[in-house]
Amino acid sequence: MAAALPGRCGFFLEKKKRFCKMIVARGKVFCGEHATMEEESSNRIPCPLDPKHTVSEDKLKQHLKKCNAREKTKPVYYVENINSGSTDGEMLQQVSLSERSRAELHSLLDKLRAAVAGLQWDVDDSVLSHPVLQEELNNPKNGDSAHKHLKQQSSLLGHLEALGLLGRGRCFVEFGAGRGKLSHWIHEALKTGDQIKTCEDLKTCEDLKTCEDLKTCEDLQLLLVERCSTRFKVDGKHQDPGVQFERLQVDIQHLDLSKVQLLRQKKLPLVGVGKHLCGAATDLALRCLLGSPGFLEEGEPPPKRLKTPEPDSGPVLGPVLGLAVALCCHHRCEWRHYVGRRFFLQNGLGATEFSAFCRMSSWATCGLRPANRGPASQDGTNQRKDDEEHEPVEEADAVIGFLQEEREEAGRLCKRLIDSGRLHFLETNGFSSKLTRYVSSQVTLENVLLTAVPSG
Repeated sequence: MAAALPGRCGFFLEKKKRFCKMIVARGKVFCGEHATMEEESSNRIPCPLDPKHTVSEDKLKQHLKKCNAREKTKPVYYVENINSGSTDGEMLQQVSLSERSRAELHSLLDKLRAAVAGLQWDVDDSVLSHPVLQEELNNPKNGDSAHKHLKQQSSLLGHLEALGLLGRGRCFVEFGAGRGKLSHWIHEALKTGDQIKTCEDLKTCEDLKTCEDLKTCEDLQLLLVERCSTRFKVDGKHQDPGVQFERLQVDIQHLDLSKVQLLRQKKLPLVGVGKHLCGAATDLALRCLLGSPGFLEEGEPPPKRLKTPEPDSGPVLGPVLGLAVALCCHHRCEWRHYVGRRFFLQNGLGATEFSAFCRMSSWATCGLRPANRGPASQDGTNQRKDDEEHEPVEEADAVIGFLQEEREEAGRLCKRLIDSGRLHFLETNGFSSKLTRYVSSQVTLENVLLTAVPSG
């Protein structure tokens, strides 16, 4: 076995089959992380907050005050489980498809086809684009992966523009923002002066010359919501006057928008956006965006929010102008968070069928995915979507007796039924909504966009 490099740590990493490459202090053999290997450094102990790293015992008190693993103070907009929904069916025992008999599977498929047969919503094909991304789309330096994401972002902006949602004088709330690329392109599309819509364009006031809100109409806010700590963020590069970027590191499940100071300052109208909100994160985002007591499933208690403002103080937040969310990973949806429970119950379905249909939904794409991908996280509310092609929880080959074409068709019907519950929720609460294939399946297999604007 080769010796450690000069000036480098002498600890051998069994998993990597090499020596640690950290630089050591003069006269030392091991780096600070592996200092416990040295007899003279035996006073180092595992950190009680995170045993993956060590600390000098005599400096433990000071270390606990600044350790990254310490419990941090919750921000004011953190309200635990405010968007979670009721716990009915939460203790339902999960049964994998491979454990079900063929008779059970055929019974579930019969229920699925009966429910889908009565749906009033179709999925349209509408691939749009926006000129602000054209230069990047034509840039030969962008590889296949970058080109794929640019096509999706371009079509998303195209749909926002077609719905009349792409303009200034509003706040875009990007759920599951990741690096913030979607907000970046929204900002790029709206930052030039000739694209600023005035009050006259929006028909919001009678006399443009005496309008006191013109400055507000030219404002633009972008609120990025992401629970993970993200590297290479792009939102920090924007310093344009009249544009406010803010990033919240919080799970959508615990986010109370009514307590976000940025949104309370000017009360600009809200537009919800998201590029591949994974599984239950879509339902959490809908609950978060439409979080007033009026936007509730029947029988659910109202969430605990700010006290009702005084009659003369006006609303806490601006109105919701609409939303555009690219859907994905239906197999990670959860009955507790799902906004379409009333829709399922009206169709004679419940938590048991919902759980099975979520698992079956992976059949729509799992037969077409590369075989060399690693296993994916089983977290049902994953919100960080740098690469939306996720591995399903259960391989299609685990269910014997169904042809691949039959599985894929059943998976697509499951996705459509789950999404129809979301459409029902939106339309019940005063929104006109639809599902659209906004890019081709060659770009991404998860190519359905959910859009909504207020009815009428």
